[in-house]
Amino acid sequence: MNSARLILPALRWRPETGFAHEQAAIESTLRLGVGGYIVFGVPGATADQVRMLTADVRRQAGRPLLVASDLERGAGQQAQGLAEFPPPRALATLGKDAVRGAARRTATDAASVGINWVLAPDADLDLNPDNPIVQTRSFGEDPATVAAYVAEWVRGCQDTGSLACVKHFPGHGRTATDSHAGVPVVNATADELHRVDETPFRAGIDAGVASVMTAHIAFPNLDPSGAPATFSAAILDRLHTSLGFGGLVVTDALIMEGAKSGRGEGESAVDAIRAGCDLLCYPNDPAAVKAALDAAIESGALSRERLGDALRRYEAALERANRPRTESPLPAADPDEYADRLLSAGMIRGEAPRLEWPISLRVIDDDLGGAYPPGPNDYVERAIAARGHAAGTGGARVILAFAEPRASKGRAGFGAESRRILEQEAPGAALVVLFAHPRLLAEIPGNAPVLLAWHRQRLMQEAVGRWLVGGGG
Repeated sequence: MNSARLILPALRWRPETGFAHEQAAIESTLRLGVGGYIVFGVPGATADQVRMLTADVRRQAGRPLLVASDLERGAGQQAQGLAEFPPPRALATLGKDAVRGAARRTATDAASVGINWVLAPDADLDLNPDNPIVQTRSFGEDPATVAAYVAEWVRGCQDTGSLACVKHFPGHGRTATDSHAGVPVVNATADELHRVDETPFRAGIDAGVASVMTAHIAFPNLDPSGAPATFSAAILDRLHTSLGFGGLVVTDALIMEGAKSGRGEGESAVDAIRAGCDLLCYPNDPAAVKAALDAAIESGALSRERLGDALRRYEAALERANRPRTESPLPAADPDEYADRLLSAGMIRGEAPRLEWPISLRVIDDDLGGAYPPGPNDYVERAIAARGHAAGTGGARVILAFAEPRASKGRAGFGAESRRILEQEAPGAALVVLFAHPRLLAEIPGNAPVLLAWHRQRLMQEAVGRWLVGGGG
C-alpha cells in the first residue's frame, strides 16, 4: 500500500516561468507515487500552458492521475482562453438552468485541458455578513435554495464525466475568520448545524457528488474536543453515517493556518487520515507527509485498515474520473450572455445614467496586496477602447470599486483606505460600479447610481465595458 497515493501536491503558475519551475517537484513527487495534483493557473496561465502541463505530468507518470482545480467560476478561473462564469451568488439570480449550464461548460472546458476533478461547487451558506472568504462564492443564505443550486451544479458537472466536490463540510458560512489565517470556531448548536448548514451538503450527496472537502473549522457542539472538522472523527463519521456519503473525502489545503493549528505538517496529515479524510490536498512537503504516514502505520498510530479504506476510495474516484466521456447534446452555456443578463438588471441604486463621453474612470481596488495577486483591474478600460471609446477627462466620472473575497484578506467589506477614497469620490460620481457582494452597497456613500457587477473577473469587467458603451445595456 503506497501512502503517497493519498497526497495531492500543488502545481502553481508563475509569471516569470509559467509552470517550468515545477519540473523538479513533479519528478520527485511522481517518484514518491502521489495520486495526482491540484493546479493553480492564476493569474495568467493560458489554456495551452495548462494542457501541456497536465499532458506532460501524465506522460511522466505513466499511469492515471487525479488532476484537480478550484473552478467555482468556470475553467477560465485557472486557464485564460476558457470560459469564465459569474460567481455562484450571481448565477443563482439567473436560475437553475444557468447554474447547470455553467457547471456543464466548466467541466467540459476543464477536461479539454486535462483537469478531471472540479473542486466545486461551494455548498457553504452566506450566513454571516462579516465572513471574509465565502460571500459571493455561496449560492445564497437560504438552505433550501442553496441546496437546489448545489444539486444542479453537481449534476451538470458530473453528467460530463468529471468529478465534482462540495465544500467546505460541515459549512464555512458562519465564520468571521478565514481558515487561511487561523482556526475559526463556530458555536452554533448541533441542531442548527444539522438542520441548516448541512442541507446543501445533503443535496449534493443525494445528487451523487463524487467528493466532499472538509473545513479547517472547529465546531465544539459537534466535537467537544475542539478539533477542526478536517481532524475530527466525530464530524467525519457523521458525514458517512447520517449523510450517507460513500465517496472521496479530501482536506482543504494543508498549507492553511487552520490546518496547522500548532502541529507539524506530517502530524496534520496523519490526524486527517485517521479522522476519516482520504486525500491530503496541497501539503508543502509531500515527502515529509509520506514519511509521517508510513511511520504512523509502522507504529500503529494509523491503522492499515484506515489506510486501505482511503486507498480504495481514491482508486474508485480515479477509475470514475478516467472513464470515457460523453458529449452533451445541449448547447454550450454562453458566459457573455449570462454577464449581460446580470447587468441588464444590475442597477441596485438609482437609475442607469446618461453618460457624457469621454468618461473618466476612477479605480478603487480593495483587493491589492496579500500573498496572491488579484487579476488586472483595467479590463473595463480595454473593453471601452476596443469599441472606440477611450476613457479620458471632461465627461462623466465613473468609479470602479473592487472588493472580492480573497484568501488571507481578513475582512468582508472595504478596508479603511478604500472607504476613505469612496467617501471623497462616490457622492459626486455619475456612476459607481460595484464589483463585490451586493450588501457592500451599504458602504458606498452618497446617492450616486450603483451598478452591481459582482466580481473583478475579466468576464464581468468586459461586460461592464459593453454596458457603458451601450448606454446602460
